[in-house]
Amino acid sequence: MASSELAQKLQRRLQLEESDPAPAPGGSAEEETEAVVGRGDGPDPDESRSSLLASADSELGAKLSRRQDINEGTAQPRQARVFNPYTEFKEFSRRQIKEMEQMFRLYDSGKDGYIDLMELKLMMEKLGAPQTHLGLKNMIKEVDEDFDGKLSFREFLLIFHKAAAGELEEDSGLMTLAKLSEIDVSTEGVKGAKNFFEAKVQALSSASKFEAEIKAEQDERKREEEEKKHRRAAFRELKSAFTQ
Repeated sequence: MASSELAQKLQRRLQLEESDPAPAPGGSAEEETEAVVGRGDGPDPDESRSSLLASADSELGAKLSRRQDINEGTAQPRQARVFNPYTEFKEFSRRQIKEMEQMFRLYDSGKDGYIDLMELKLMMEKLGAPQTHLGLKNMIKEVDEDFDGKLSFREFLLIFHKAAAGELEEDSGLMTLAKLSEIDVSTEGVKGAKNFFEAKVQALSSASKFEAEIKAEQDERKREEEEKKHRRAAFRELKSAFTQ
């Protein structure tokens, strides 16, 4: 695909260089100028052509250089990053991450995978801790890694990651959000989000807990399948009794 795009740009470049700037037969230089730039003042065609060629040279040069580096093995093709919250945020259990995801989806009213400024405003109001417009912007800014002015799910998890690591100010909006999130906090008393997360991190071995939860989920699915089989068998027996 990249080769096709480069070929098109090179062809366009050749067309620009080979185009004839001379006036068309039967027309005066003045008429030709008016046909190109219109009546009245306008940009110089030669200057526009030079600017366009320079821009094409720069873009093509960058793309060709990038392609050459990839072919020579000195650069890697850009790949989309796959985000896995369970492996990236190992300090949290699967249950905690799922609860955070449910909360994120609850306030992602636009269902676009982001919590924007207005959605964050509504979230803080629902949690009973309304923030000023500037306060909301500062909350997003503190974890906004891609500078798009809204929170992705990964950036939302960063709030709780920072709370667990003690990287948030006690009176900050993000710490308030973490304290009021009600993600298993009710079982830990009222010591605050920092103590809650630190206790969780110390009490659980991330790897063993992760594996144990996966096994528990698998066992639960097996149990549900067995129950379905028993129900189907009972239904078949009942059906056969009526049809005899």
